[in-house]
Amino acid sequence: MATMNINGNVQEATCEQELAAIIDSLEILGGKWKLRIMRHLNNHAAETNTFKKIQREVEGISSKMLTKELRDLEINLLVTRTVLDTRPVSVSYSITEYGLSVLPVNEVLVQWGLNHRQRLKLS
Repeated sequence: MATMNINGNVQEATCEQELAAIIDSLEILGGKWKLRIMRHLNNHAAETNTFKKIQREVEGISSKMLTKELRDLEINLLVTRTVLDTRPVSVSYSITEYGLSVLPVNEVLVQWGLNHRQRLKLS
């Protein structure tokens, strides 16, 4: 059973609370692109990640979808947007301190996916 921290007190979550938490997590992180964008930003944290660079390196994402996904990640405090003092003006994106809390989840999904692909190859 999972636990939650409420005002410094740790208590066990009910099954109903756990199921609601899964819905919340999938709503914020679900879809084809968000976790891929966050992984890219983390893997390239030392670099300036402009919109064009992200679009180029997250293969297959359209401008419209990248705009939507970055906006959603920003609203949920997982990514920060910084306007750069350049001509023409460009924008850089980076993962926030809070966004780093998603990385263990991302890592578990990557590892599971690698293992799953290997299992399918062997069957």
